[in-house]
Amino acid sequence: MADPIEKSKVPERLARLKDLVYNLWWCWHPDARGLFKEIDRNLWRTTYHNPVLLLQESAARLNDLAQDEGFLSRYDSVIRLFDEYMADQYTWFARKYPQAKGHRIAYFSAEFGVHNSLRLYSGGLGILAADHCKTASDLGVPLTGVGFMYPQGYVQQRISVDGWQQNVYEAIDWNVSPIRPVVASSGKNFLMPFSLGPLNLQVAVWEIVVGRVHLYLMDTHVEGNSPQDWEITGRLYGGDRTMRLRQEILLGIGGVRLLRALGLPADHYHVNEGHSAFMFLELVREAVAKGQTFAAAARDVAGCSVFTTHTPVEAGHDVFSEGLVAEYFSKYWAELGLDQEQFMELGRVPGQAGWNMTALALKMAGQRNAVSRRHGIVSRKMWAKLWPDKKEDDVPIGHVTNGVHLTTWLQQDLGWNFYKRLGRDWPEKQDDPSVWTQVASIPDEELWDLHMRNKEMLFKLLRDRARDRWITRNAEASQILTQGALLDPQALTIGFARRFAGYKRATLILRDLARLQGLLLDHWKPIQLVFAGKSHPADDSGKVLIQQIYHLSKDPAFGGRIVFVEDYDMHVARYFVQGCDLWLNNPLAPLEACGTSGIKAAVNGVPSLSILDGWWEEGYNGANGWAIGEAGGRGSGDAADAADAEDIYQALEKKIVPLFYDRGTDGVPHGWIRVMKESIKTVAPCFCGNRMVKDYVKMFYGAEASPQMGGARTTAPETIKD
Repeated sequence: MADPIEKSKVPERLARLKDLVYNLWWCWHPDARGLFKEIDRNLWRTTYHNPVLLLQESAARLNDLAQDEGFLSRYDSVIRLFDEYMADQYTWFARKYPQAKGHRIAYFSAEFGVHNSLRLYSGGLGILAADHCKTASDLGVPLTGVGFMYPQGYVQQRISVDGWQQNVYEAIDWNVSPIRPVVASSGKNFLMPFSLGPLNLQVAVWEIVVGRVHLYLMDTHVEGNSPQDWEITGRLYGGDRTMRLRQEILLGIGGVRLLRALGLPADHYHVNEGHSAFMFLELVREAVAKGQTFAAAARDVAGCSVFTTHTPVEAGHDVFSEGLVAEYFSKYWAELGLDQEQFMELGRVPGQAGWNMTALALKMAGQRNAVSRRHGIVSRKMWAKLWPDKKEDDVPIGHVTNGVHLTTWLQQDLGWNFYKRLGRDWPEKQDDPSVWTQVASIPDEELWDLHMRNKEMLFKLLRDRARDRWITRNAEASQILTQGALLDPQALTIGFARRFAGYKRATLILRDLARLQGLLLDHWKPIQLVFAGKSHPADDSGKVLIQQIYHLSKDPAFGGRIVFVEDYDMHVARYFVQGCDLWLNNPLAPLEACGTSGIKAAVNGVPSLSILDGWWEEGYNGANGWAIGEAGGRGSGDAADAADAEDIYQALEKKIVPLFYDRGTDGVPHGWIRVMKESIKTVAPCFCGNRMVKDYVKMFYGAEASPQMGGARTTAPETIKD
């Protein structure tokens, strides 16, 4: 593939821009993003913050900037920061584990949400995976990512005039995106042959560079493959059960073969959710081919692997019929030294039919973790049947509570304020609670002014999107109103943004519309609700929830104070978590594995009103936000929903609304700001990416257990017998 940024279009004085655009380091460094904005702010916006397309279409402007001393000074500064970051040999990992030099972790995930210009994610799982990679880069953890490159990405959401989610897929032009194909020594794009059962295809490979971390993404949209094979990586979570199985075979087994084909060693393997669990079998197959027994090979694989489960909902775990699995693995199990029955047992759950991918991963991994303390309790209960001889509390599934990559999600002006108040090295010390005590030194007026500017930026984004829809799609006026045109920047703004699945209970706050209407239309102390999120393309029940909210947003009786924002993505998410006043989260407990959106809001000074589940059960201290329900949940059903809804209304009426509108003579809500500061101070150090990735290194990647990375060897899972 020809370089989309021709050398002739980038002046020699600015040649390093090409290095910058193809390393996603820029997406979490405000100075670098500012440089791209300065090239052409409007084009930066209309290209969806795509620096490759920006440079390609800015030839004349780049020639002018090559003569602009002010721009050149800022350009040189950014390039210097980039080079210093990439050349740093004194990272946290290098300092703490100097003997582990040369060892690597392979990180398998079905999606990576690195940046909104790369639609390779659907939601929390992909965002978490990318935050993990960015943090690993910052800490110097030697990690390589393996996943898929989806030519159509994930579904784009369009809401029809009657409020129904329309699923839109558009082919992405990867030739003008910050991603490049892996090139073979011949100079041609690298192709990996892959065969297993009826699968026989060629796989192209693309590379995304994320600071010091490289992601390698497989792509079956290759000339010579059948149209059916193209669809294996056609779109995220698309297709029927057969297609899903084909995807997961390629991700797990193909991912291991890809590492071998590219000559990329790995000493530890991390499987992020069950989609890539076939990876374990391929590692065992390699060892058996070298003469080991299955049991010995399985023990070795267990000793160098960790599996993270994210799903406390039964329907979220992939299960395939054994007949379908046999179609693809009928010759493979012999290569493992197993017969059919022994092979099928690896994916079985006692009392349940089918091959369960999560069960396979739990049986094969040596280390297993949930993503919050409560989720660990739930997971041990859910999977206790795999360890029938153990007490539930002794089921070997631990937890590492998720964290977020702070410099990706923190509003940049607030970040600059932290440099001033917390010290220049706060990003390196972000997991030290003592650093964050200095948040108290930020003057209330200063923090409130920052927040109000963030809020206005959110409202401007919503107005701009509504205007674009009015112009480009000839939307009806009522549809424009649903996008936020009537929002009041002075009103208490509550954000609810997440995937629309039934257990998330998006409409819980709408349970008593008369009571809610009184809160929305209060002349002196109004609230307003801003909803966003997609339903899974095949989930009509989730689409019904969206439609209910959409109809209310069009109803004049609610005064334009209920809004549904179309096509929620990373870009919109940043404005939400930075610009709302309050973050609402009310899933059915204990079905929230972690729920990191509330963390992103909290570090921006946006406190939560949330169910005591997931991360909030650990993070809530009585002064940094408000709780709904009880730890562990009230159960399910109408009575539980009614009780949780009552908690929401009571908290709003008696605590939240009065506190928000309690203004001093200076017009600043000092009581509210105390909650904002407590939110930042308590959440940032405990739920940041640095704390999370350090936990993985210490607990699961083997660094603490041995002088050599990967030296830790656990006993074999009890489900694997000699």
